[in-house]
Amino acid sequence: MNYKILILPGDGIGKEVIREAEKVLQAIEKKYSLSIEKRYALIGGECLDKKGVPIEEETLEIAKKSDAVLLGAVGGPKWDNLPFEKKPEQGLLSLRKALNAFANIRPVKVFQSLAGSSPLKEERIKDVDIIIIRELTGGIYFGEPRGIFIRNGIRVGVNTEIYSEEEIERIARVAFEIARKRKKKVTSVDKANVLESSVLWREVVNSVSKDYPDVTLSHMYVDNCAMQLIRNPGQFDVILTNNIFGDILSDESAVLAGSIGLLPSASIGYEKKGIYEPIHGSAPDIAGTGKANPVATILSLSLMFRLSLDREDIAIDIERAVEKVIEEGFRTEDLGPGKTLSTSQMGDEIVKKIEES
Repeated sequence: MNYKILILPGDGIGKEVIREAEKVLQAIEKKYSLSIEKRYALIGGECLDKKGVPIEEETLEIAKKSDAVLLGAVGGPKWDNLPFEKKPEQGLLSLRKALNAFANIRPVKVFQSLAGSSPLKEERIKDVDIIIIRELTGGIYFGEPRGIFIRNGIRVGVNTEIYSEEEIERIARVAFEIARKRKKKVTSVDKANVLESSVLWREVVNSVSKDYPDVTLSHMYVDNCAMQLIRNPGQFDVILTNNIFGDILSDESAVLAGSIGLLPSASIGYEKKGIYEPIHGSAPDIAGTGKANPVATILSLSLMFRLSLDREDIAIDIERAVEKVIEEGFRTEDLGPGKTLSTSQMGDEIVKKIEES
């Protein structure tokens, strides 16, 4: 099989974790006799420093012609004072827009050998395996009007929460399709007791659910969901929600696993082209120290093979290799006591497991 992958290391520890994912990718190429054409480009702060923009148009065109994009991380305090349109994160937003990546997929799985690393009691997080489906291109982050205005002589900040039926329907179908391959349970999260946009959200999700009679649908207000994720996370399978609620809930759920360095993500659109990245940031405070955890990026690679490249066998192979390494007690510094490894050493151990299996 021939695949085209665009690799964007980005800023801070992005370069380090991507390097380890590339090791895994090379092992997979060899093991499965794949032909993978890899292209590289700049994004974020480094692109701003060298090119004056957070992402180049040429990079967006390459992304459109690729099967998938593997991304490290963008941003850092160095660029915090730039105008909004010049911030490193605008490169990621432009990439999502170019690929029409409206669905953000964040798995949250607790490795039982790491249950002690979670701030929650082990019995509470036993067997937690959740996928949060977040609508990514609509809602309050993109609605108009927006801005800071003078009203009656004082400044007011305005952001608009807006969703169309089409936007809600397409993200709902992503959630139901994924649920069909899991426990067949979707929890749709909204604030329909207060927000009209959530009233419409609930109506459309109910309508879509009729096409999936084998999947159980329930609704939950976002404040209750935030509490239930801590109180009883095992009740959830697939959580479906809007942009701002998904942003908050997915970061909250990262606590369950014990480290943000363990969690991957995917942002996909209609054509299954996706942007695959760890949920952590660029962490400039540990960049270059060898302390970064590459597991989230390596598991993002697994998601890439599952969702964009239709290679479930390879996705499972990568995930099992990661699980075995963790079960054997290998740890990066963020994972607590164990056989502490550097970023590079952790990548090497995962590659060994792939080669041995």
